Amino acid sequence: MKADAFPYRAPWWLPGGNAQTLWAALAARRHFGPAPRWQRSRWTTPDGDFVDVDQALHPSAPDAPLLVLFHGLEGSSASQYAVAFADFAAAHGLAYAVPHFRGCSGELNHAPRAYHSGDFAEIDWILRRFASEHPGRPLLAVGVSLGGNALMRWAGELGDAAAQQVRAIASVCSPLDLAAGGHAIGRGFNRLVYTRMFMRSMVPKALKKLEQHPGLFDREALLGARDLYEFDNLFTAPLHGFRDTADYWSRASAKPVLHRIRVPALALNARNDPFVPANSLPTAQDAGTHVTLWQPAQGGHVGFPVSHGPFGLPGHVRAMPEAVGHWLLAHL
Repeated sequence: MKADAFPYRAPWWLPGGNAQTLWAALAARRHFGPAPRWQRSRWTTPDGDFVDVDQALHPSAPDAPLLVLFHGLEGSSASQYAVAFADFAAAHGLAYAVPHFRGCSGELNHAPRAYHSGDFAEIDWILRRFASEHPGRPLLAVGVSLGGNALMRWAGELGDAAAQQVRAIASVCSPLDLAAGGHAIGRGFNRLVYTRMFMRSMVPKALKKLEQHPGLFDREALLGARDLYEFDNLFTAPLHGFRDTADYWSRASAKPVLHRIRVPALALNARNDPFVPANSLPTAQDAGTHVTLWQPAQGGHVGFPVSHGPFGLPGHVRAMPEAVGHWLLAHL
């Protein structure tokens, strides 16, 4: 671990991790330049399914770096952090792309599977394709929340070989210990707000998947799922080769493999993230020599809003992409 730090301080009018999380997602300004415009491509997966990839249309030099963002649970190129990183990329002349995990682009994928937090094989073929399609561009990758855990897991699994694909990677507010994060989101306020939000999106998509593939799982049991633990037990785990939720959360977590990462990697986690308990965050001993840990006291979950505008309102969320983006560029 290096001694770098992200000196973030939340506005006085946004006390606490929940306020910083929700304001950033719902109200804060996402971009200073024009809103990103996208060109969508459909890529066939190695198993004959598809993912949709949105590439930003702002100009960049042919040899400019390509920044690839892997989104979070039920995220997309429209997520506030994806737009904010697009704004950073445009301002600094970087090419930028957001590959959608299966079923997250607005159209349900075809295969009897979805996506999950530890799918490093999916990360691998996507990054390999970007590298093959853009041989003149250095490749940088950032993963947010779920996408960051998958990206870090990929780098840990590949070790030295990851450097053949990317120059540097970063994770933002990722639950690198999935069990700790999963239990945290299933309690108290988190259960009332965030769990319900995710379930409202994930359960209907799972039911549509069942229409595609009758008998894939127990419909009535899924309708009775009350939280992500039960959802993962009935859907995510069995569809992706895990025995149950406990097996999934254990085997998919990136924290146990951080010390095997051999490319420059940054793990940014706010210590007041309502999804990721501070006592579960990696230590320098967990991280090894190639992983930089930024663990500011504030920021929430993919929040990090900054005062901007009259009386500080509505604020903006560009500070985090600016800090993470410059860290990545410094490691080209």
